[in-house]
Amino acid sequence: MNRDLKLIFATNVVGSFGDGLFAILLPVYMRDALEASPVQIGILYALMVLSAALTLLISGTLADRYDRKKIMVAGWVAWLPAPLIFAFARNWAEMIPGMVMWGTWLGQPAGAAYIVTSAEKSKMTSTFTIISAGWSLGYIFSPALGGFLGSTIGMKTVFYLAFIFYSSACVTLSFIRSQHANHQQETSGEEHSFRKLLRNRTLISFSLFFSSLMFVILMFRNFLPTYLSDVYKLNNLEIGVLGSILFASSAVLGILLGRLGDIKPKSYSLAISLLLSAFAMVLLLGFSNFGVLAISFVLNGSSYITWGMLSAIVGPTAPESCRAKWIAVPQTACMFTSSIAPYVGGLLYSASEQYPFIAAMATLPILAFLSIRLLKE
Repeated sequence: MNRDLKLIFATNVVGSFGDGLFAILLPVYMRDALEASPVQIGILYALMVLSAALTLLISGTLADRYDRKKIMVAGWVAWLPAPLIFAFARNWAEMIPGMVMWGTWLGQPAGAAYIVTSAEKSKMTSTFTIISAGWSLGYIFSPALGGFLGSTIGMKTVFYLAFIFYSSACVTLSFIRSQHANHQQETSGEEHSFRKLLRNRTLISFSLFFSSLMFVILMFRNFLPTYLSDVYKLNNLEIGVLGSILFASSAVLGILLGRLGDIKPKSYSLAISLLLSAFAMVLLLGFSNFGVLAISFVLNGSSYITWGMLSAIVGPTAPESCRAKWIAVPQTACMFTSSIAPYVGGLLYSASEQYPFIAAMATLPILAFLSIRLLKE
């Protein structure tokens, strides 16, 4: 990778270390410290996803008009208040502003467009998955550290540390070079308007498929920590260790599946990741042994490459002059449909702790089959 891509990778490592200090434990914190119900937890995560949906198209439009670097940095600036708001919240309702800020994804389309333009075309998939692996690498140790600190000195300190790492990530990203969309070959601004893009069949197919996929993943993933606590009675440290295993696996599997996506069709890599996640649900529901749960979390790490695969599959199909906007369309569709996923997951979890995971176990193989049939890449 070139200098700028290495800096983006480093930003992901530093920022995700701060994120990992609290992200895995946040649902448990909401329940135990703020007395939030499963449905209220689902509402909070739904608001976070809805905030992402509302900001992605804005980001895509701005990134095609202005410096992509500035939009990416602004995305991190928007995240800075979130952990501080979490630290001072006294009930679940006071978490709402923080969840909205945490869901402000200004940097996503701009970052994807920046990477597509900068990366070698023959290594597009592995570039995206390696940079995504940087996010996972930061999570390897931070969930366990966050669980230890949260159990010993309290979650407020954990949130303060997260703010420091967020700030460091923002500073690191500021050293990348500026990048602007190339409009020299653009024939008409109307040709790449949102109205035209929304009529593009390829883009509609991408949007429908990936939004269905992200809905299923976000329906169950936020309830993994509470399931471990409620059903298997694991403590914060044990949950944090499993979270570290999850993200260590997502880094390794992301790189391996990314390499495969450079050689074979990208849809094969995506299908394999979905099948691994489905089998992880089988182990999660069937075994309480910590070692088997660790294997389940290793396999479930593959679910974290989906967002990177979306960019790797969709990004190269986009015209350079509107690349960020093009990528933002399926990303926005994912977030809008997924904004209700945590709420649905909360309803299912309230009926039975197993239901969100059973639903995922049943639908992920179907989506794996569809990925091979529908996606051309």
